[in-house]
Amino acid sequence: MVDQKKFALFLATPDSEFVKKAYGGYHNVFVETFGDEGEHWDSFRVVDGEFPDEKDLEKYDGFVISGSSHDSFQNDPWILKLCEIVKKLDEMKKKVLGICFGHQIIARVRGGTVGRARKGPELKLGKITIVKDAITPGSYFGDEIPDSIDIIKLHQDEVLVLPEGAKVLAYSDKYEVEMFSIEDHLFCIQGHPEYNKEILFEIVDRVLRLGYIKQEMADAAKASMEGKGADRKLLETICKNFLKGRVPAN
Repeated sequence: MVDQKKFALFLATPDSEFVKKAYGGYHNVFVETFGDEGEHWDSFRVVDGEFPDEKDLEKYDGFVISGSSHDSFQNDPWILKLCEIVKKLDEMKKKVLGICFGHQIIARVRGGTVGRARKGPELKLGKITIVKDAITPGSYFGDEIPDSIDIIKLHQDEVLVLPEGAKVLAYSDKYEVEMFSIEDHLFCIQGHPEYNKEILFEIVDRVLRLGYIKQEMADAAKASMEGKGADRKLLETICKNFLKGRVPAN
C-alpha cells in the first residue's frame, strides 16, 4: 500500500465571512487548488498562534504558507515563530510553497530583505514575465515554458533583496521578484494562484468599504479581469509539480 501523502497549510489570514460561506474557509480554497485525491491536508492558523509541534514536522511531505494582511517584516510573536519553523523546514529540506506573505517570509528567513513595495500596492489581475533561462525544461513548468503568466495580485510589500542562492523565475513591470526558488525545496510566488475572480472582487469591495483603498483603485482592479482570467490551471500544475516532487515526463 502506498503511504498517504500529508501536507500542512499555514494560514496567516483569518477566513472572511464570504470565504466561509462560499467555500467553507480558506483551507478548502487551498486544498482545492493544490490538493489531489487521497492526500491528507492539515491546517494551522498561524495568525492565531496555532502551529504544529516541531516533532510532527517530519511527517509532512510539503508545506504551504498563505498570504496575509500582516507585514512579513514585522516582529509579532507569531511571525517570529513562523520564521523559526520555516528555518527548521529549510534545514530539513522540506518542500515549502510560499504565497504572497509566505513568499516574503521565506525570503526573510533565508537572509533576504522584505519591505513596503517601492512602487506602491497592487490589487488586480497582473502579468508576470517568466525568466526562461532560469528554468530547466521538464521541471515544474513542464516542457512548454510560457513567456508570461496572468495571476491575481494583492499586496503592499515586496522582496527588496533576494537571499543568497535564490533564483528569480519571474518579474513584472513593477516588481523585480514575482517568483523565485531556492534549491529544490523552496518555491515562492508573490501573486495568488489560489484566488479566483469572485474572491478578488469580494476583497476589493471589502477593503473599499473599510476605506483602505479609493474607488478608483477598486474600479481598476475589477476592470483588470474584464473578459479574462488568471492562468489558474497552469499555476496549479506548476505548484502541484513542485509540492509533489513531480517532474513531467519529457
